[in-house]
Amino acid sequence: MAQISLFNKIEKVRLRHAKVKDKTITLAHGGGGKAMRDLIEDIFIGNFNNNLESELEDQARINLAQLNAIGDRLAFTTDSYVIDPIFFPGGNIGELAVNGTVNDLAVGGATPLYLSCGMIIEEGFPVASLREIAQSMKQAADFAGVQIITGDTKVVNRGSVDKLFINTTGVGVIPSGIDISAANLRSGDVIIINGYLGDHGAAITVAREELALDSSIESDCQPLNSLVEAILAVCPEIHAMRDATRGGLATVLNEFAQSSQVGIRLYEDKIPVREQVQGVCEILGLEPLYMANEGKLVTIVPQNKADVVLATMKNHPAGKDAAIVGEVIHSPSGIVIVETIFGTDRIVDMLVGDQLPRIC
Repeated sequence: MAQISLFNKIEKVRLRHAKVKDKTITLAHGGGGKAMRDLIEDIFIGNFNNNLESELEDQARINLAQLNAIGDRLAFTTDSYVIDPIFFPGGNIGELAVNGTVNDLAVGGATPLYLSCGMIIEEGFPVASLREIAQSMKQAADFAGVQIITGDTKVVNRGSVDKLFINTTGVGVIPSGIDISAANLRSGDVIIINGYLGDHGAAITVAREELALDSSIESDCQPLNSLVEAILAVCPEIHAMRDATRGGLATVLNEFAQSSQVGIRLYEDKIPVREQVQGVCEILGLEPLYMANEGKLVTIVPQNKADVVLATMKNHPAGKDAAIVGEVIHSPSGIVIVETIFGTDRIVDMLVGDQLPRIC
């Protein structure tokens, strides 16, 4: 009987580990004890569950032979997400963290494989919201074909952080023969983007209720790795590629022009911008070319491959609104010029200052 009683007690202890019963996050959830263990097992391992993470070691252990089978170079990136609000039209901070890190790997030609997740949580943050964010991260990771394999949780006093900050680090592998770099641009190259610009920046602006607008604008938050894979399949000699996040298209192209010491000419009438986004920009005096995006990439391709790359992008869900928006020119080097709808030219420099803080 004593053995049965002890067995029942052990099972009750295990069951208590299965669920976080608190309604809000407390400092105990970051204290290293039972509350923290429950939080990790319930919300994080319960959602991110995979063999590498569920071992609960202090590090994830990756089979190098599997990486070598994919390519010959490791790609490694990290980013932190402090967006306000954390829930916005078209996504939330967790989905954004996964997609943003996946995209940073993908635009370098890498196959994204593994992510880490570090969370800094404010005391008092609703457990239900944290659970929803973790679930959306799992869904985003599954959709992108990556695994969240390790992480960290810290809880800080009220007011020490604004609700929730997330850091994600990503690991991927670059296949042999792929050489994508901002220094690769050549005169005559064609500039292609995969859709409408500025959706994310406009959606966050409206979500903050800084404008009394009734708008249906949603963030373009999405993973781009399958789109990049499709592009590389028809044009492995892509010269440069980058996702146009903070600073928008204008900042990316200025970085390209300066790295390659070439000029870039954009055609204003070819650049896709939604009417609602254009309206937000006009009200606030903003430039759509600087507006942040979270699901748009800029691709620089050789002229003889432009048509096939554009067609491939248009046949992909993440590129159905793709457009050729400009070309690389020999001079003036390091300068981005926009040919306006009036036929005049204007210089578009890199973003100075910050149009909208805490955009990602």
